[in-house]
Amino acid sequence: MEFDIVIVGGGIVGAALAASLKNSDLSIALVEGQNLPSLETEWDSRIYAFTPGNVDFLKTCGAWEHLDTSRIQQIEEMRVFGDTGSKLNFSAYQLGAPELAFIMESRLIQHALWKALHDQANLTLLQPAQCAELTWHDDAAHLKLKDGREIKAKLIVGADGRDSWVRHQSNMPEVPTPYHQHGVVANFTTTKTHRGIAHQWFTEDGILALLPLPGKRISIVWSVSPERSAELLALTHEELSARVSEASQHTLGELQVITPPASFSLRVLNLAHLTKPRLALIGDAAHNIHPLSGHGVNLGLHDARELAQVLLQRGALDCGDLGLLRRYERARKADILSMQLTTDALKHLFVNDNPVLRTLRNIGLSATNKIVPLKKMLARHALN
Repeated sequence: MEFDIVIVGGGIVGAALAASLKNSDLSIALVEGQNLPSLETEWDSRIYAFTPGNVDFLKTCGAWEHLDTSRIQQIEEMRVFGDTGSKLNFSAYQLGAPELAFIMESRLIQHALWKALHDQANLTLLQPAQCAELTWHDDAAHLKLKDGREIKAKLIVGADGRDSWVRHQSNMPEVPTPYHQHGVVANFTTTKTHRGIAHQWFTEDGILALLPLPGKRISIVWSVSPERSAELLALTHEELSARVSEASQHTLGELQVITPPASFSLRVLNLAHLTKPRLALIGDAAHNIHPLSGHGVNLGLHDARELAQVLLQRGALDCGDLGLLRRYERARKADILSMQLTTDALKHLFVNDNPVLRTLRNIGLSATNKIVPLKKMLARHALN
């Protein structure tokens, strides 16, 4: 089988890239190792906050029309709290925007994207299909699947997540740096209405975010030490509900678990290059950041948007040409590095018990809250 582009990884970012190239003259294959998870009535504990700019991108990909909008929640305000009463508020109203973000379940958006892909004329879906071997040649990359099928492609796109098989096959020496924290996620019902407001608490021992879901429901991401994570996962649902209620200062009343908690290790990955001849990495295969900003998936969708734009404007160039792919890399490196440095600095600033830093971080939070132009600049960057 021969294609212009083979995308390895059919998650949100890889599927979005494929869908964004639907009107191109490129022949595309999407290789996904897993069966698509079923759409269940229970809420998915993997929740993402999509920026308005990326929602517009998902609409152009054809995914939005396949979504159950009753399971989408808009964020209209964000309230951030330090550990000594300092706070920082972001409001869509102050920005003259209808919303700051859209909360959606991972499983929901992935299903919507795959529904759009099934009607795409220039796309071949290979699923489930396991990769076995990847070799590089001057004229093409050769991908062999475990079932014996062989594929030639002018360009391989690694969109296969943070433990990317494609990245490992590409001899990139960088390794992730662990944060020695785990992100604990779970969904809850609340006794008080969230009113479309997201909350986040920075404390000495962790970072707790409450993201609103439709109705009286929320999703949490609690970044804590591995020991604290193990402790939280060992609690009964009643004990966990009480613990999160207390940590969130009962802002939304009493909580009750509706999805079992899960955890994942946190780390940062910064690659010297996102591209090689006939290779481009996107999404978590290309970078990892701390989840405190909620921008991991948004960075990945920005990758897909930019790479699609570069490929659509390639002219007569081979789509695996390194000079062409470097355009994508140069366009993305500053945004990725900026987000990595920001989240890394905030994590180290708040998750420590240094009294001097404790004073400075809370002064900074309160000062930023009073400088309206600065707040607007920060928030507008996050809307893209």
